[in-house]
Amino acid sequence: MSAQQTLPPYAEALGIVIDHDEAGEPVLRVEFSTRVQGRPGFLHGGAMSGLMEMAAFAALRAELAARGEASMQLKPVNIQVEFMRGGTEQVTYAKGTVTRAGRRVALVNAEAWQDDRTKPIALAQIKVLLIPAE
Repeated sequence: MSAQQTLPPYAEALGIVIDHDEAGEPVLRVEFSTRVQGRPGFLHGGAMSGLMEMAAFAALRAELAARGEASMQLKPVNIQVEFMRGGTEQVTYAKGTVTRAGRRVALVNAEAWQDDRTKPIALAQIKVLLIPAE
């Protein structure tokens, strides 16, 4: 996924943008704001989950584009999120990594972090059904 490609309206509503690319995998970011605030001073768990879902889908789209299958439709089947620590009032980053992308199903892991990438604030595993475009 290149920086010129757009993210879905949900990502735009939260203020999620593509920050940079790491070896073909996009890294997304969201600035702390009232749009993503949960309890005072902390990032909402749903915003963290949404950021990781968008990062996972961006990574999977990049993988499929590299395989010449960019028109494939993606349907999430299962999402499991592990909250490691509270996200605070700072920039949050997320990156997805495609673990497996077969003909019909893909498995993508995602992580979200703030100031220290070695200390993720949340992890996610997403199973996605791959549907050929008609």
